Amino acid sequence: MQQSVESLVRLLETYRGRDKVIRTFCYGSQLVGGALTRKAAADASSQRLGKSLLLFSAQLSHCRTVLRLFDDLSMLAYSHSYGLGASEEDAGVRWISVLTNVADQLYYPCEHIAWAADAELIKVRSDKWWLFSTVLWGTSLLLGILRLFRVLLLLRKKLKKKHQRGEGGSSRRSDLHRQMQAEMLSILSSMADLSNAVHWMPPGFLWAGWFPSWLVGLLGSTSSLIGLIQMNTSSSSELSDSIALSSQSGGDAN
Repeated sequence: MQQSVESLVRLLETYRGRDKVIRTFCYGSQLVGGALTRKAAADASSQRLGKSLLLFSAQLSHCRTVLRLFDDLSMLAYSHSYGLGASEEDAGVRWISVLTNVADQLYYPCEHIAWAADAELIKVRSDKWWLFSTVLWGTSLLLGILRLFRVLLLLRKKLKKKHQRGEGGSSRRSDLHRQMQAEMLSILSSMADLSNAVHWMPPGFLWAGWFPSWLVGLLGSTSSLIGLIQMNTSSSSELSDSIALSSQSGGDAN
């Protein structure tokens, strides 16, 4: 229990961790609120609770939108450091990543303009800018899924090659298996988000507008929980590595 609390505190101390937690509460509230308002037509108290949770979810979503006003420079720094992906071994992964970075970079100013229009800071219609940002988000997710499938294929080839040649120990093969499982979880997360992105497109495009609130919340909660698990696993492994490294350093000093 104490370890879980400490992990949550570590998450909340970072911007990305805090955003993941807010996102999880946002979609979780939408899931529960949507379910309550859907089935509680005869229960007034449950109906009110459901509507309150949906309003709470909308406020958390607005909070995340405001916080993203300051993400442009960090995204630009990442895109600049990645460049044309010279460090990538596979050309497919490289160019998909470059296109994803372009879509992500364009997403932020479109969302900022839409937010500013809704806040009546500028006199433009916000709906088309929200549409642009949703299209860019969906494009980024689709490219990300293609990249993940490509990485998964490369990992499977590497694992098969090592198995045929008898190279690498069982620990190395288990590392590759864990990597593949992480990529599959990322694919599931991105597909859940992509389903919601299509839902928020204009009516008539695939399943746009078809999802009830609880289903949007379920898909978003699934994606958010996967993100939290992956972030927690990553931070735990980094902590283990740093402890191991400090132990080795202590041994050398002695």
